[in-house]
Amino acid sequence: MATTSILLTGATGYIGSQVVLELLARYGDRFRLKILARQTSDCSFLSGLPVDIIRADLLDVPAMSEAFVGVDTVFHCAGLIAYTRNFRNRLYEVNVVGTRNVVNASIEHGVRRLVVTSSIAAIGGTEDGSPASESSSFMEWQRRNGYMESKHLAELEALRGVAEGLDTVLVNPGVVIGVDKRNKASVSSSNDVLRMISEGQLPFCPSGGTGFVDVRDVAMAHVKAWQKGVTGQRYIIVGHNKTFSQLFEALRGVSGSSPDRKVYPFGGFAAVLAGVGGEIWSLLFNRPSFISLESSRMASKKLAYLNDLSVQELGMAYRPLEDTLATVVQ
Repeated sequence: MATTSILLTGATGYIGSQVVLELLARYGDRFRLKILARQTSDCSFLSGLPVDIIRADLLDVPAMSEAFVGVDTVFHCAGLIAYTRNFRNRLYEVNVVGTRNVVNASIEHGVRRLVVTSSIAAIGGTEDGSPASESSSFMEWQRRNGYMESKHLAELEALRGVAEGLDTVLVNPGVVIGVDKRNKASVSSSNDVLRMISEGQLPFCPSGGTGFVDVRDVAMAHVKAWQKGVTGQRYIIVGHNKTFSQLFEALRGVSGSSPDRKVYPFGGFAAVLAGVGGEIWSLLFNRPSFISLESSRMASKKLAYLNDLSVQELGMAYRPLEDTLATVVQ
C-alpha cells in the first residue's frame, strides 16, 4: 500500500500532465497521487489512472488548502502563459497569488518538499549577451514584460517559503516543445506554431533566439529536482539554444516538413503591426495570443541559457532537437 501522498497542481496542462505520467510510470505503486484541478478543467485524460482528483481553485484558499492535508510532496505546475497586455492582472492572480497560496498551504500542513515549475522567463539576462545562468540578475527591461514579471514575482514567493523553512526547489524550463504520443494532453501553442512553420504556413522568421527543451525532458527534470535538487536552488532546463533561423533550418530537415518554402525576415514595422493585431484579437476574444507587442519584442532578442547546473546536480541528459521536432511534425 502506498504510504506517501503527492499533490500536483496544473495536471491538465502541457507540462503538468507529462509530470503526472512520469511520476506514475516510475513510482506509481509507491505513493498516492492527488490532483488539484478547477471545476472547469477537463480531466478526461486522467480517466483510468490511479489518481484522486480534488476540485478546487488555487485562488480559493479554504477549498484548496484542504487538499494539502497529509501531503508529503507538492509539484506546483499550474500557471498561466500570456503576453498580451489585457492579461496582466490575470497573470498576477494565477502565477503570483496562486504560488503564494500553494506556499502558504504547504507551510501550514507541513509539506516536506515543494517543486515549483518556473520558467526561463524568470531568469535574468546578461549585459554582454552571453548565456544566462541561475545567478543572472533580473533586468529592468524584463519587468516591462507582464509574463516575465509574474514568473519573477512567483519565484520570490517560493523563495519566501524557503526563508520560512519550506524545502523548495525551482525548475526553469526554456520554450517547451515536443509531443508525447501517450499523452492526450500533450498540446501547446508552441507546437502549433512549429507545425505551421513546417507546413509553410508561417514563413516569417524573427531575428532573435532562445532556449528550447523537450516536454519529456522537462517532466524528468521535475522528478530529478524532487529527488536531488538543492533547497532554494533554481535549475535551468534547456536542451538547445537556437536562433529562430536555426530552428527553421532544423525543421526543414524533419521528414514531413516543407523544406522548399521561402522564409522572410520578421521585424520592424511588420512585427509591431502583428503585435497590435494580436493585442486586438486578445481583447476581442478574451484569450491569450502568442503574437503580441511583448512577444514580438522578445522574438527579436538573442537569448541563451546555461544548463550546466541541471546536468551536474540533477544528472540531466537532453534529447536531440531533431528527435523532438520529429514528434511535432509527424
